[in-house]
Amino acid sequence: MTEAEVRKRERQLMTIGTFARRSRISMRALRIYDRLGLLKPTHVDADSGYRRYRADQLFPARLIVMLRRLDMPLPLIGQILSAPDGAGGELVGNYWDEVERRFEVQRDLARRVQLGLEGRPLPRESLSVYERDCPRQTLLTEQRHVRATELASWIKEATDRLLASAQSYGGPAGARLVIFHGEVSEDSDGPVEICVPIDPARPVEETVAVRTEPEHREAYVPIPRAQFAVPQILSTYDAIVEWAADNDITIVGPSREIYGGDLELDTAGRDDIVCHVAFPITHARG
Repeated sequence: MTEAEVRKRERQLMTIGTFARRSRISMRALRIYDRLGLLKPTHVDADSGYRRYRADQLFPARLIVMLRRLDMPLPLIGQILSAPDGAGGELVGNYWDEVERRFEVQRDLARRVQLGLEGRPLPRESLSVYERDCPRQTLLTEQRHVRATELASWIKEATDRLLASAQSYGGPAGARLVIFHGEVSEDSDGPVEICVPIDPARPVEETVAVRTEPEHREAYVPIPRAQFAVPQILSTYDAIVEWAADNDITIVGPSREIYGGDLELDTAGRDDIVCHVAFPITHARG
């Protein structure tokens, strides 16, 4: 390209000031987006450092503006801008599904806080509680004191370790358990136990933590994805406790969440069952 052609091309480009006005993005933000690789100028003058942009860059620029109005983080915006055809729309949909789930949790939490501050009773959950008999199980287990902010990441890490160990014994022989031996919050740390059932007929290495879960009867409630987050899921625990008291049933063991199948929280639909909340119980003798 000759020098004259270069100059002609540069004249056809927009200065950063013009591009900022047309895209409704400040020049400061454009420089940040350049540094992050989100929206790089077409040409940067080697001597002056002036940035210039093409007209067809207005679409991604305006897309950034719209996504920022959705409070979308810049790293995710970068993924959307670089995604192949069609994939960017799916990323936006996934992001907004999570936003709506978070808003639903926050709406319920705000309602509960408001009722508490006004001295009004919290609404009692209307849930169907079921019962079942659970057989004796041999469990690979990992237990830890963990607070609420660490819980999700530790559960995933511990579950992955136990599932890997279970392969040496023919794979998992039942649904995974997360057992809460104490309260988990910002101030309380459980402990929490992760368990993966294995075939009891297989000999277990001495280096592996394993225990036996005795047969028992269990009260449980299936949890859809929409009710999985805190505080909704905590209401389920309360509902089972209230149901037991109303029916002269005694809770005889720690609460647990039971996970079966391959359904992942990130891909589950609003009404998909992602786990069961359960308590071991015994009926009063008449």
